[in-house]
Amino acid sequence: MKAIEVRNLKKSFDGGKIRALNGVDLEVEMGEFISIMGPSGSGKSTLLNMIGALDVPDSGTIKVAGRDLSEERDLSRLRAEEIGFVFQLHNLIPSLTALENVEIPMFAVKHVNMEERAMELLEQVGLGDKADRRPTELSGGERQRVAIARALANNPSIILADEPTGALDSKTSRNILQMLQKLQDEEGVTLVVVTHEPHVAEMASRTIRILDGVIVD
Repeated sequence: MKAIEVRNLKKSFDGGKIRALNGVDLEVEMGEFISIMGPSGSGKSTLLNMIGALDVPDSGTIKVAGRDLSEERDLSRLRAEEIGFVFQLHNLIPSLTALENVEIPMFAVKHVNMEERAMELLEQVGLGDKADRRPTELSGGERQRVAIARALANNPSIILADEPTGALDSKTSRNILQMLQKLQDEEGVTLVVVTHEPHVAEMASRTIRILDGVIVD
C-alpha cells in the first residue's frame, strides 16, 4: 500500500480561469520523505491541500493510506486519524495554552487522557516546561514546535508541512527540519514538505518539481 496515490488530479479556481492543477500523478511510499518545489502559484500548496482533504478536486482520484478520499463520508475524521498538518504560520489558537492547542485534534478520536498525551508530546519537542504558555509568550521556533506536537497528537501515518520554516531564521529552521526528519526516521512517518528553499528540499529523499499545475521533474 502506498502512503499517497494521486491520479490525473485537476483543480481550477475563479470559474475555470485559473487552472491550479492540470493532470497531476504522484505516488509516495510509506515512510518516505519528499519535498515539493515550485514557484509561487505553481500549484504546490493546492496539491498539498488536496492530499490533506482540505479541498476537493474537480476531477481525478486521491488515496491516502489506502483510503479513497472520494469514498470517505467523514473527511474530518480521516484527517484526524491519518494526517498531521504543519503550516508556515503554525495556526495556533492565541487564547489557548500550548497544552490546549496540542489537545485540539484529539477531540475527534476521543483520547482517554488528552492532557497526558499532549504533555508527552510537548516534552518530546522540548517544551514540557512551557505547556501553560500562550502562543504570544513563545518564540517563532517554539510556536512551530507546538504545531509539530499538535500534528503528532493522533499518531498520524502522514505529516503534510506547507513551508514549515518559511517564517523562521536559519538556525531555528534547521532545528525544526531536523526534528521532522527524526520523526520520519524513527517513527516511520511519511513526510511531505512544500518548500521554495533548496536547503530544505535537499533533506528529502526525493524532490518533486511542479510548474503551472503539472509535475515537471
